Amino acid sequence: MEISEKKPVGLTGRYVNALYQLCSEKNILQNVVRDFNSLKELFLKHKNFSRLILSPTIGKKKKILVISDLLKKAKANDITINFCRVLGKNGRISILNRVIDEFLFEVSRRKGEIEVEVFTAHKLDKDEQTELKNLILNKINGKTVSLFTHVDHSLLGGLILKIGSKMIDNSLKTKLKNLEMAMKGES
Repeated sequence: MEISEKKPVGLTGRYVNALYQLCSEKNILQNVVRDFNSLKELFLKHKNFSRLILSPTIGKKKKILVISDLLKKAKANDITINFCRVLGKNGRISILNRVIDEFLFEVSRRKGEIEVEVFTAHKLDKDEQTELKNLILNKINGKTVSLFTHVDHSLLGGLILKIGSKMIDNSLKTKLKNLEMAMKGES
């Protein structure tokens, strides 16, 4: 299976590449990754934080102040704090979530890691995860695989894999839907 080597492009790509280069030079890549993972978790858990960042009615200075204070309390690296301030001053704080996602993806890509999202009808135990990881490793020529598992009871059985921009849907739900469409087509 060929996995695309998608490099960051566009506006977010410029920020990602600049930050990556700076972090590499200062040897603080893992610190910024840790900070960004914490910020990403904050975005996911607290929808009000996301609304604050995206709100056009709240000024740049207020957004910068809130993010700076949060990062300082979390003992984030100065580079992370200054980077978020630069985004805010440039009026780009609304793309922070995309920048975080692309930065984390870029770090993984440069390490040779591949992130795989797995959707199943039930929670996978450690043995199932290991077996799935080994199957994926065999198909993608020995890179490192990070599995992110999700439970979706509506799948009924089977699984869905998302690897980069590719999706492999082997769920019972999809098979039944395809069968239903085939049967409707013949009647």
